[in-house]
Amino acid sequence: MSTVTVIGSGPNGLSAAIALATAGITTTVLEKNAQAGGACSSAETTLPGFVQDLGSSAYPLGKASPFFRSLPIDIPWIESPASFAHPLDDGTAVLVEPSIEGTADGLDECDRDEYRSIIEPLATHFGKLIEEILGPVQHIPHHPLLLATFGAMALSSAAAFARSRFKGTRARALFAGVSTHSILPLESTASAAVGLTLLAAGHSGGWPILQGGAQSLTNLLVQHLEDLGGTVVTGHEVTRIPDTDLVLADITPRQLLRMEGLEFPAHYIEGLRRFRYGAGAFKIDYALSCPIPWTAKECFHAATVHIGGSFEEIVEAERTLTSKRPFVLLGQPTLFDPHRAPAGQHTAWAYCHVPNGSREDYIAGIEDQITRFAPGFRDCVLARSVSTPAALERWNPNLIGGDILGGSMDIRQLLFRPSPSLYRTPKKGLYLCGASTPPGGGVHGMAGYHAAKIALTDLRS
Repeated sequence: MSTVTVIGSGPNGLSAAIALATAGITTTVLEKNAQAGGACSSAETTLPGFVQDLGSSAYPLGKASPFFRSLPIDIPWIESPASFAHPLDDGTAVLVEPSIEGTADGLDECDRDEYRSIIEPLATHFGKLIEEILGPVQHIPHHPLLLATFGAMALSSAAAFARSRFKGTRARALFAGVSTHSILPLESTASAAVGLTLLAAGHSGGWPILQGGAQSLTNLLVQHLEDLGGTVVTGHEVTRIPDTDLVLADITPRQLLRMEGLEFPAHYIEGLRRFRYGAGAFKIDYALSCPIPWTAKECFHAATVHIGGSFEEIVEAERTLTSKRPFVLLGQPTLFDPHRAPAGQHTAWAYCHVPNGSREDYIAGIEDQITRFAPGFRDCVLARSVSTPAALERWNPNLIGGDILGGSMDIRQLLFRPSPSLYRTPKKGLYLCGASTPPGGGVHGMAGYHAAKIALTDLRS
């Protein structure tokens, strides 16, 4: 019987392992940390009884993932009434609700029809659209007209798209905020793609969190793998490629080059060395005595909140990655999953984008931004745990310089990443299967699934 080793137990590593074990291959996953999950895991980082998501926390692509949806497991998604909120300085907030009509009503009147016309085709057919977006790089589109409609808008920069399609301040701010998940300057080509995808997801399956925290998804994937006969070994750091028929590595190019004993052609090594990592993250976990005291009451309807004010401010913040007025992404999961904290108390997390590997302190800037829209926030803080880019990389070596997407997802690295050979390496039987391969970052498991399918094809050929 053929054997495979998967290096890393993040969502892509586990998805690859499940696909291979389903095909009858003896599968072992080796994980450096004592806990499986990579950036999809949870722990008590602030005070006892306060469960924090260590990396990912909201899952618009996870719920939509074709691979996750194909598995015979019941993932405990929790959906807040709104996918996310975007507070403004006038004391109100824009909400992305399940209803396109309800969301449009919260925009300036001049943008309501335009918002509907942009989002409705994408949201109505989101299941088909996500199959195209998360599908193999080289495939014949099953829904070419839908993909063409999306592509015509997606190639724009988020800043240019917002300026050209919206006239009012509310829609422009909303689109800028959601597009920051690209972790690119908003003037970058194709940064609009992320904003459009996540808005459509918000009106389709929502931006759910996981009951009990991110670890619950990892635990379900591990259990399913074990039911298929696979094994997960934690506390096992891999420094040399294992001697099995197949090896799939849920790691980034820099880590692959650090492996002992690997000999690659010079052109492949040089290509991996040129692979560019994106901006890092500076993250704070909070234990709170009470809910965040938002001025805009709409914010209590969403597990995710985008904090940065106006379109112009957000564009500037993501261009400069300033520590003074950063754009802040915030989660407040215990409003909808109270079992993550002691009775009556809460958890929250907040992070901003920073230069890769930055050593600058962003605590004051993040908390000033939160307090701007929630006066009295600091009075609610019982404890905080800070993760700098360096700390994030120490915890999870895939997060190079704090980069949470496995490499910059700009137009030059969006599809053919980390090299034109994608998942395959020059070493027979060795494949990359992490976020540095298509379709890139996000918790959806599709990079691992695609890598496993290619590895199986090669094994049987």
